[in-house]
Amino acid sequence: MTGPGADVAVVGAGLVGTSLAYELVSAGASIVLIDRHDRGRATDAGAGILSPETNQDPDPWRFEFGRQAVGHYETLVGRLRADGETDTGYAVTGSVLVAERPGDDVVMEAAVTLTRSRCPEVREIAPEEAGARFPPLAPVRRALFNPAGRRVDGRTLNRALVRAAASRGLRTLDASVTGFEADPGARTVRRVITSAGPVTAEAVVVAGGAWSDRTAGLLDAAVPVAPLKGQIVHLLLPGRESRDWCIVQPVLGFYLVPWPDGRVACGGTMESEAGFDDRPTADGVHQLLRECLRTAPGLAQATLAEVRVGSRPASSDGWPILGRLPGWSNVWVATGHGAEGLLLGPYSARLVAAQVLAGLQRSGATWTQGEEERADALLERCAPGRFSDRAGS
Repeated sequence: MTGPGADVAVVGAGLVGTSLAYELVSAGASIVLIDRHDRGRATDAGAGILSPETNQDPDPWRFEFGRQAVGHYETLVGRLRADGETDTGYAVTGSVLVAERPGDDVVMEAAVTLTRSRCPEVREIAPEEAGARFPPLAPVRRALFNPAGRRVDGRTLNRALVRAAASRGLRTLDASVTGFEADPGARTVRRVITSAGPVTAEAVVVAGGAWSDRTAGLLDAAVPVAPLKGQIVHLLLPGRESRDWCIVQPVLGFYLVPWPDGRVACGGTMESEAGFDDRPTADGVHQLLRECLRTAPGLAQATLAEVRVGSRPASSDGWPILGRLPGWSNVWVATGHGAEGLLLGPYSARLVAAQVLAGLQRSGATWTQGEEERADALLERCAPGRFSDRAGS
Protein backbone atom coordinates (compact mmCIF):
# COMPACT_ATOMS: atom_id res chain seq x y z
CA MET A 1 0.00 0.00 0.00
CA THR A 2 1.75 3.12 -1.16
CA GLY A 3 -1.15 5.23 -2.51
CA PRO A 4 -1.59 8.81 -1.36
CA GLY A 5 -0.71 7.97 2.23
CA ALA A 6 -2.61 9.28 5.24
CA ASP A 7 -2.59 11.96 7.87
CA VAL A 8 -2.10 9.37 10.60
CA ALA A 9 -1.04 5.74 10.71
CA VAL A 10 -2.36 3.98 13.81
CA VAL A 11 -0.47 0.79 14.68
CA GLY A 12 -2.63 -1.71 16.58
CA ALA A 13 -6.35 -2.46 16.29
CA GLY A 14 -7.22 -3.36 19.84
CA LEU A 15 -9.77 -1.14 21.56
CA VAL A 16 -7.31 1.73 22.09
CA GLY A 17 -6.23 1.71 18.45
CA THR A 18 -9.74 1.48 17.01
CA SER A 19 -10.96 4.20 19.38
CA LEU A 20 -8.09 6.41 18.22
CA ALA A 21 -8.89 5.74 14.58
CA TYR A 22 -12.55 6.61 15.20
CA GLU A 23 -11.73 9.84 17.04
CA LEU A 24 -9.27 10.95 14.36
CA VAL A 25 -11.35 10.07 11.34
CA SER A 26 -14.38 11.72 12.97
CA ALA A 27 -12.33 14.93 13.08
CA GLY A 28 -11.75 14.71 9.35
CA ALA A 29 -8.27 13.19 9.33
CA SER A 30 -7.35 10.44 6.88
CA ILE A 31 -6.35 7.31 8.79
CA VAL A 32 -4.72 3.97 8.06
CA LEU A 33 -5.17 1.37 10.82
CA ILE A 34 -2.41 -1.25 10.70
CA ASP A 35 -2.79 -4.53 12.56
CA ARG A 36 -1.29 -8.02 12.33
CA HIS A 37 -4.01 -9.72 14.44
CA ASP A 38 -1.91 -11.16 17.25
CA ARG A 39 -3.44 -13.97 19.28
CA GLY A 40 -4.07 -13.16 22.91
CA ARG A 41 -5.03 -9.51 22.44
CA ALA A 42 -6.35 -8.10 25.71
CA THR A 43 -9.41 -6.51 24.07
CA ASP A 44 -10.71 -9.91 23.02
CA ALA A 45 -10.45 -11.44 26.49
CA GLY A 46 -11.30 -8.65 28.93
CA ALA A 47 -14.21 -8.96 31.35
CA GLY A 48 -15.48 -5.46 30.60
CA ILE A 49 -16.35 -4.18 34.09
CA LEU A 50 -16.87 -0.40 34.11
CA SER A 51 -17.32 0.47 37.77
CA PRO A 52 -14.75 3.03 38.94
CA GLU A 53 -17.12 3.92 41.76
CA THR A 54 -16.21 0.67 43.55
CA ASN A 55 -12.50 0.67 42.66
CA GLN A 56 -10.57 0.20 45.90
CA ASP A 57 -7.46 2.07 44.75
CA PRO A 58 -7.15 5.07 47.12
CA ASP A 59 -5.29 7.20 44.54
CA PRO A 60 -7.65 10.10 43.67
CA TRP A 61 -6.07 10.42 40.24
CA ARG A 62 -6.95 6.81 39.43
CA PHE A 63 -10.53 7.44 40.48
CA GLU A 64 -10.70 10.65 38.43
CA PHE A 65 -9.40 8.84 35.35
CA GLY A 66 -12.05 6.15 35.72
CA ARG A 67 -14.79 8.70 36.34
CA GLN A 68 -13.89 10.61 33.20
CA ALA A 69 -13.64 7.36 31.26
CA VAL A 70 -17.15 6.15 32.09
CA GLY A 71 -18.55 9.59 31.32
CA HIS A 72 -16.90 9.36 27.92
CA TYR A 73 -18.51 5.96 27.33
CA GLU A 74 -21.98 7.52 27.43
CA THR A 75 -20.91 10.07 24.81
CA LEU A 76 -19.14 7.49 22.66
CA VAL A 77 -22.06 5.07 22.62
CA GLY A 78 -24.35 7.94 21.60
CA ARG A 79 -22.02 8.91 18.76
CA LEU A 80 -21.82 5.32 17.53
CA ARG A 81 -25.59 5.06 17.65
CA ALA A 82 -25.81 8.17 15.47
CA ASP A 83 -23.46 6.41 13.05
CA GLY A 84 -25.87 3.49 12.87
CA GLU A 85 -24.03 1.21 15.34
CA THR A 86 -26.68 0.11 17.83
CA ASP A 87 -24.89 -3.05 18.99
CA THR A 88 -21.94 -1.77 21.04
CA GLY A 89 -21.90 -4.38 23.81
CA TYR A 90 -22.43 -1.65 26.42
CA ALA A 91 -25.05 -1.84 29.16
CA VAL A 92 -25.76 -0.47 32.63
CA THR A 93 -26.52 -3.41 34.93
CA GLY A 94 -25.38 -2.31 38.39
CA SER A 95 -22.60 -3.94 40.35
CA VAL A 96 -22.32 -5.26 43.88
CA LEU A 97 -19.17 -5.40 45.99
CA VAL A 98 -19.43 -8.25 48.49
CA ALA A 99 -17.72 -9.57 51.59
CA GLU A 100 -18.01 -13.34 51.76
CA ARG A 101 -15.86 -14.54 54.68
CA PRO A 102 -14.94 -13.21 58.13
CA GLY A 103 -11.47 -12.39 56.83
CA ASP A 104 -13.04 -9.98 54.32
CA ASP A 105 -14.51 -7.68 56.98
CA VAL A 106 -11.58 -5.28 57.42
CA VAL A 107 -11.09 -4.89 53.68
CA MET A 108 -14.82 -4.43 53.15
CA GLU A 109 -15.09 -1.75 55.81
CA ALA A 110 -12.27 0.20 54.17
CA ALA A 111 -13.91 -0.21 50.78
CA VAL A 112 -17.26 1.03 52.09
CA THR A 113 -15.66 4.07 53.70
CA LEU A 114 -13.67 4.99 50.59
CA THR A 115 -16.52 4.36 48.15
CA ARG A 116 -19.15 6.29 50.11
CA SER A 117 -16.80 9.26 50.49
CA ARG A 118 -16.51 9.45 46.69
CA CYS A 119 -19.92 8.33 45.51
CA PRO A 120 -22.87 8.87 47.87
CA GLU A 121 -25.19 7.15 45.38
CA VAL A 122 -23.47 3.83 46.14
CA ARG A 123 -25.33 2.26 49.03
CA GLU A 124 -25.12 -0.76 51.28
CA ILE A 125 -27.88 -3.30 50.71
CA ALA A 126 -29.07 -6.35 52.62
CA PRO A 127 -27.23 -9.58 51.79
CA GLU A 128 -30.53 -11.06 50.61
CA GLU A 129 -30.93 -8.28 48.06
CA ALA A 130 -27.49 -9.07 46.65
CA GLY A 131 -28.67 -12.63 46.08
CA ALA A 132 -31.78 -11.40 44.32
CA ARG A 133 -29.65 -9.28 41.99
CA PHE A 134 -27.40 -12.26 41.14
CA PRO A 135 -29.40 -15.47 41.82
CA PRO A 136 -26.47 -17.99 41.78
CA LEU A 137 -24.73 -16.08 44.59
CA ALA A 138 -23.91 -17.76 47.92
CA PRO A 139 -24.99 -15.97 51.14
CA VAL A 140 -22.71 -12.99 51.77
CA ARG A 141 -21.83 -10.99 54.89
CA ARG A 142 -22.10 -7.48 53.44
CA ALA A 143 -22.95 -5.98 50.06
CA LEU A 144 -22.36 -2.54 48.56
CA PHE A 145 -24.51 -1.77 45.51
CA ASN A 146 -23.46 0.59 42.71
CA PRO A 147 -26.52 1.32 40.54
CA ALA A 148 -24.25 2.83 37.84
CA GLY A 149 -22.13 -0.30 37.34
CA ARG A 150 -21.68 -1.01 33.65
CA ARG A 151 -20.29 -3.71 31.39
CA VAL A 152 -18.92 -3.69 27.87
CA ASP A 153 -18.07 -6.50 25.47
CA GLY A 154 -14.69 -5.47 24.07
CA ARG A 155 -15.03 -7.54 20.92
CA THR A 156 -18.45 -6.10 20.08
CA LEU A 157 -17.40 -2.51 20.77
CA ASN A 158 -14.24 -2.96 18.72
CA ARG A 159 -16.20 -4.14 15.70
CA ALA A 160 -18.64 -1.25 16.05
CA LEU A 161 -15.81 1.28 16.15
CA VAL A 162 -14.15 -0.17 13.04
CA ARG A 163 -17.42 -0.17 11.10
CA ALA A 164 -18.27 3.38 12.14
CA ALA A 165 -14.77 4.61 11.32
CA ALA A 166 -14.84 2.81 7.95
CA SER A 167 -18.07 4.60 7.10
CA ARG A 168 -16.12 7.84 7.61
CA GLY A 169 -13.22 6.80 5.41
CA LEU A 170 -10.94 4.67 7.60
CA ARG A 171 -8.62 2.34 5.68
CA THR A 172 -7.31 -0.84 7.30
CA LEU A 173 -4.16 -2.76 6.51
CA ASP A 174 -3.57 -6.33 7.68
CA ALA A 175 0.20 -6.30 8.08
CA SER A 176 3.14 -6.26 10.47
CA VAL A 177 5.20 -3.13 11.03
CA THR A 178 8.82 -3.98 10.22
CA GLY A 179 10.43 -0.55 10.39
CA PHE A 180 10.18 3.18 9.85
CA GLU A 181 11.64 5.58 7.34
CA ALA A 182 12.61 8.74 9.20
CA ASP A 183 14.32 12.08 8.86
CA PRO A 184 16.98 11.68 11.57
CA GLY A 185 17.75 15.38 11.74
CA ALA A 186 14.15 16.45 12.31
CA ARG A 187 13.41 13.25 14.26
CA THR A 188 10.33 12.83 12.12
CA VAL A 189 8.88 9.60 10.75
CA ARG A 190 7.99 9.85 7.07
CA ARG A 191 6.80 6.35 6.28
CA VAL A 192 5.81 3.20 8.14
CA ILE A 193 7.38 0.11 6.59
CA THR A 194 5.05 -2.89 6.73
CA SER A 195 4.98 -6.45 5.45
CA ALA A 196 2.44 -5.23 2.86
CA GLY A 197 4.50 -2.25 1.73
CA PRO A 198 5.25 1.29 2.96
CA VAL A 199 2.62 3.69 4.28
CA THR A 200 3.28 7.43 4.11
CA ALA A 201 1.91 9.35 7.08
CA GLU A 202 2.26 12.76 8.69
CA ALA A 203 1.94 11.22 12.16
CA VAL A 204 2.11 7.78 13.76
CA VAL A 205 0.41 6.44 16.87
CA VAL A 206 1.72 3.24 18.45
CA ALA A 207 -1.23 1.53 20.13
CA GLY A 208 -0.04 -2.06 20.06
CA GLY A 209 -1.03 -3.14 23.56
CA ALA A 210 1.51 -5.45 25.18
CA TRP A 211 3.48 -5.51 21.91
CA SER A 212 3.98 -1.71 21.85
CA ASP A 213 7.54 -1.86 23.15
CA ARG A 214 8.57 -3.94 20.14
CA THR A 215 7.19 -1.36 17.72
CA ALA A 216 8.75 1.51 19.64
CA GLY A 217 12.03 -0.38 19.65
CA LEU A 218 12.16 0.01 15.86
CA LEU A 219 12.59 3.72 16.62
CA ASP A 220 15.21 3.08 19.31
CA ALA A 221 12.66 4.22 21.89
CA ALA A 222 11.63 2.50 25.11
CA VAL A 223 8.00 1.97 26.04
CA PRO A 224 8.16 -0.09 29.25
CA VAL A 225 5.17 -2.40 28.93
CA ALA A 226 5.11 -6.14 29.51
CA PRO A 227 2.39 -8.76 29.05
CA LEU A 228 0.26 -9.54 32.11
CA LYS A 229 -1.52 -12.78 31.25
CA GLY A 230 -5.14 -13.11 32.24
CA GLN A 231 -7.41 -16.14 31.93
CA ILE A 232 -11.20 -15.89 32.12
CA VAL A 233 -13.78 -18.67 32.00
CA HIS A 234 -17.18 -18.23 30.39
CA LEU A 235 -20.01 -20.37 31.76
CA LEU A 236 -23.43 -20.99 30.25
CA LEU A 237 -26.67 -21.68 32.11
CA PRO A 238 -29.03 -23.08 29.44
CA GLY A 239 -32.56 -21.76 29.68
CA ARG A 240 -31.69 -18.89 32.05
CA GLU A 241 -31.92 -15.22 31.14
CA SER A 242 -29.13 -13.32 32.88
CA ARG A 243 -29.35 -10.05 30.99
CA ASP A 244 -30.49 -8.08 34.04
CA TRP A 245 -28.25 -9.69 36.67
CA CYS A 246 -25.70 -7.38 38.22
CA ILE A 247 -21.91 -7.69 38.25
CA VAL A 248 -20.44 -9.28 41.39
CA GLN A 249 -17.08 -8.08 42.73
CA PRO A 250 -15.82 -9.90 45.85
CA VAL A 251 -13.48 -7.67 47.86
CA LEU A 252 -11.02 -10.59 47.85
CA GLY A 253 -11.66 -12.92 44.95
CA PHE A 254 -12.55 -13.21 41.27
CA TYR A 255 -15.34 -11.13 39.71
CA LEU A 256 -18.44 -12.45 37.97
CA VAL A 257 -19.89 -10.64 34.96
CA PRO A 258 -23.31 -11.69 33.64
CA TRP A 259 -24.25 -11.40 29.99
CA PRO A 260 -27.50 -12.18 28.17
CA ASP A 261 -28.76 -15.72 27.56
CA GLY A 262 -27.35 -17.34 30.69
CA ARG A 263 -23.68 -16.48 30.09
CA VAL A 264 -21.46 -15.55 33.04
CA ALA A 265 -17.75 -14.68 32.84
CA CYS A 266 -15.46 -15.32 35.81
CA GLY A 267 -11.98 -13.85 35.98
CA GLY A 268 -9.31 -13.07 35.88
CA THR A 269 -5.91 -14.46 36.74
CA MET A 270 -2.88 -12.15 37.02
CA GLU A 271 0.17 -14.00 35.64
CA SER A 272 3.07 -11.57 35.36
CA GLU A 273 5.72 -14.19 34.55
CA ALA A 274 3.87 -15.93 31.71
CA GLY A 275 5.05 -13.69 28.87
CA PHE A 276 3.00 -13.99 25.69
CA ASP A 277 1.73 -17.47 26.54
CA ASP A 278 -1.85 -17.48 25.26
CA ARG A 279 -2.71 -21.02 26.38
CA PRO A 280 -5.49 -21.74 28.86
CA THR A 281 -3.86 -23.78 31.61
CA ALA A 282 -5.19 -26.37 34.02
CA ASP A 283 -4.02 -24.35 37.01
CA GLY A 284 -5.60 -21.15 35.74
CA VAL A 285 -8.95 -22.80 35.05
CA HIS A 286 -8.79 -24.59 38.41
CA GLN A 287 -8.28 -21.31 40.27
CA LEU A 288 -11.12 -19.61 38.41
CA LEU A 289 -13.66 -22.41 38.85
CA ARG A 290 -12.77 -22.97 42.50
CA GLU A 291 -13.32 -19.31 43.39
CA CYS A 292 -16.30 -18.92 41.07
CA LEU A 293 -18.20 -21.81 42.63
CA ARG A 294 -17.33 -20.69 46.15
CA THR A 295 -18.81 -17.26 45.41
CA ALA A 296 -21.71 -18.51 43.28
CA PRO A 297 -22.50 -22.20 43.92
CA GLY A 298 -25.60 -21.78 41.77
CA LEU A 299 -23.28 -21.97 38.76
CA ALA A 300 -22.16 -25.54 39.55
CA GLN A 301 -24.24 -27.10 36.77
CA ALA A 302 -23.32 -24.49 34.18
CA THR A 303 -21.58 -25.55 30.98
CA LEU A 304 -17.93 -24.60 30.70
CA ALA A 305 -18.37 -22.79 27.38
CA GLU A 306 -15.04 -21.08 26.76
CA VAL A 307 -11.71 -20.01 28.25
CA ARG A 308 -10.34 -16.69 27.03
CA VAL A 309 -6.72 -15.65 27.45
CA GLY A 310 -5.33 -12.17 26.98
CA SER A 311 -2.02 -10.36 27.37
CA ARG A 312 -2.73 -7.11 29.17
CA PRO A 313 -0.20 -4.31 28.54
CA ALA A 314 1.17 -3.57 32.02
CA SER A 315 3.44 -0.55 32.38
CA SER A 316 6.37 -0.60 34.77
CA ASP A 317 4.69 1.86 37.16
CA GLY A 318 1.07 0.78 36.73
CA TRP A 319 -0.09 3.87 34.85
CA PRO A 320 -1.03 4.16 31.17
CA ILE A 321 1.55 5.55 28.75
CA LEU A 322 -0.08 8.31 26.70
CA GLY A 323 1.44 11.06 24.61
CA ARG A 324 4.27 12.01 22.31
CA LEU A 325 7.15 9.55 22.17
CA PRO A 326 10.31 11.21 23.54
CA GLY A 327 12.81 12.09 20.82
CA TRP A 328 10.27 12.08 17.97
CA SER A 329 8.29 15.02 16.66
CA ASN A 330 5.35 13.16 15.12
CA VAL A 331 5.05 9.83 16.95
CA TRP A 332 2.62 9.23 19.80
CA VAL A 333 2.00 6.20 21.99
CA ALA A 334 -1.13 4.94 23.74
CA THR A 335 -0.73 1.76 25.81
CA GLY A 336 0.01 0.46 29.31
CA HIS A 337 -3.52 0.18 30.72
CA GLY A 338 -2.93 -3.17 32.41
CA ALA A 339 -6.21 -4.74 33.50
CA GLU A 340 -8.17 -1.50 32.91
CA GLY A 341 -7.93 -1.27 29.15
CA LEU A 342 -11.64 -1.67 28.46
CA LEU A 343 -12.43 0.97 31.07
CA LEU A 344 -9.77 3.56 30.27
CA GLY A 345 -8.98 2.79 26.62
CA PRO A 346 -11.60 4.81 24.71
CA TYR A 347 -11.09 7.91 26.86
CA SER A 348 -7.31 7.57 26.60
CA ALA A 349 -7.77 7.48 22.83
CA ARG A 350 -9.70 10.74 22.96
CA LEU A 351 -6.91 12.36 24.99
CA VAL A 352 -4.18 11.24 22.61
CA ALA A 353 -6.25 12.03 19.52
CA ALA A 354 -6.54 15.64 20.71
CA GLN A 355 -2.74 15.85 20.97
CA VAL A 356 -2.23 14.32 17.53
CA LEU A 357 -4.73 16.68 15.92
CA ALA A 358 -3.03 19.65 17.58
CA GLY A 359 0.31 18.42 16.22
CA LEU A 360 -1.22 18.30 12.76
CA GLN A 361 -2.76 21.73 13.34
CA ARG A 362 -6.20 20.22 12.85
CA SER A 363 -9.26 20.92 14.96
CA GLY A 364 -10.84 18.08 16.90
CA ALA A 365 -13.46 17.58 19.57
CA THR A 366 -14.09 20.62 21.70
CA TRP A 367 -13.51 20.65 25.46
CA THR A 368 -15.00 22.72 28.20
CA GLN A 369 -12.43 24.53 30.34
CA GLY A 370 -12.86 22.03 33.16
CA GLU A 371 -12.55 19.07 30.80
CA GLU A 372 -9.41 20.47 29.23
CA GLU A 373 -7.78 21.03 32.62
CA ARG A 374 -8.54 17.48 33.72
CA ALA A 375 -7.32 16.10 30.40
CA ASP A 376 -4.05 18.03 30.66
CA ALA A 377 -3.50 16.82 34.21
CA LEU A 378 -4.09 13.18 33.28
CA LEU A 379 -1.84 13.41 30.23
CA GLU A 380 0.92 14.89 32.35
CA ARG A 381 0.58 11.98 34.78
CA CYS A 382 0.70 9.47 31.90
CA ALA A 383 3.36 11.12 29.72
CA PRO A 384 5.89 8.71 28.16
CA GLY A 385 8.72 11.06 29.09
CA ARG A 386 8.34 10.20 32.76
CA PHE A 387 10.48 7.11 32.26
CA SER A 388 13.36 8.89 30.54
CA ASP A 389 13.17 11.59 33.21
CA ARG A 390 13.67 8.96 35.89
CA ALA A 391 16.52 7.33 34.03
CA GLY A 392 18.34 10.64 33.90
CA SER A 393 17.78 11.60 37.52
